[in-house]
Amino acid sequence: MEVKIQAIHFDATEKLQEFIEKKVAKFGKFSEEIRKVEVSLKVVKPETSMNKEASIKVLASTGEFFAEKVCDTFEEAVDVCLDALVRQLSKYKEKQRDH
Repeated sequence: MEVKIQAIHFDATEKLQEFIEKKVAKFGKFSEEIRKVEVSLKVVKPETSMNKEASIKVLASTGEFFAEKVCDTFEEAVDVCLDALVRQLSKYKEKQRDH
């Protein structure tokens, strides 16, 4: 599974990149069909609290899944996005089983 992290208009720290890669790796265990995960991070202007935006696109052989959240920290935004994507993938798998 390929992981691509894009920080828009700022440099993501190594610690942040490691955090994302670790979280996304767990996500890979969820489904073998996941080929690529694209993570985009950006700071929403004006610079106030709740201005860290993370969007995650999961490209799987069965389709594409997407989540985007704005939180106080990038770590929190990534966590919330991954939770949403796990729910999307679970629903998708259940639908497949029902057919």
